[in-house]
Amino acid sequence: MRKKTFILLFALSTLDSYAQDKSLFRKEWFMQSGDTMPYRILLPKNYEPLKSYPLIFFLHGRGESGSDNERQLNNGSYLFLRDSIRERYPAIVVFPQCAVKSYWSNVINIAADSAKGKRTFYFTSGGEPSKAMQLLLALVDNIFERFNIKKQQVYAGGLSMGAMGTYELVRRKPGMFAAAFAICGGAHPATAKQINKTRWWLFHGLKDDVVLPVYTRQIEAALKKTKADVKATYYPQANHNSWDAAFAEPGLINWLFKKVANEPH
Repeated sequence: MRKKTFILLFALSTLDSYAQDKSLFRKEWFMQSGDTMPYRILLPKNYEPLKSYPLIFFLHGRGESGSDNERQLNNGSYLFLRDSIRERYPAIVVFPQCAVKSYWSNVINIAADSAKGKRTFYFTSGGEPSKAMQLLLALVDNIFERFNIKKQQVYAGGLSMGAMGTYELVRRKPGMFAAAFAICGGAHPATAKQINKTRWWLFHGLKDDVVLPVYTRQIEAALKKTKADVKATYYPQANHNSWDAAFAEPGLINWLFKKVANEPH
């Protein structure tokens, strides 16, 4: 009985520790013209305002949309909370949250059978940004105003809806991002020439029946045609939650921070 109690207490302390770790992402709300975007921001250990740091934006998937300023940390935040990562790669990390009634990108969704049925995605090559993207673009500018950022080390990443948003964010901020990763997303192939100065690592599960892997294959091929620095990893047994495998890639964070803007590919 004593052993079981010890195991339970250890498990609870581990959960409490993780919850406490997530609280290191400070809660903030960006407000402009009557609209609000919640976001969480993680500063480096022993943060020094006069010192410059790399900057990372991570865009969540559709399931984490809302206004609670909590759910966007469900996937991926633990990568940047690890002591080994924080000590080796001190950086400012931002997790914005998309509203339920908006979308990171201006992709068109067509649902079959019902409004919540199986979706087909039609990616756009232009057009006005969504409300969420407008706020995100303004938030990016605000972070640059408030913090001392290493402009050659600015990165982006996202999963599913957030991966679609990552492609669009990079396109709408040309020359800003040294590297980006996109998990189970997609973009219009015609936009490849606008994002080919950024280094890319793409991920997708080959059994994905929510966002089909062909979308990643198409943008991968288009990027390669423009001589972009791009690599892709496909997981034969993974469905839509290929982010679990992607986040488990031991070289992902190291790959990201090794990329510096304006260096030859």
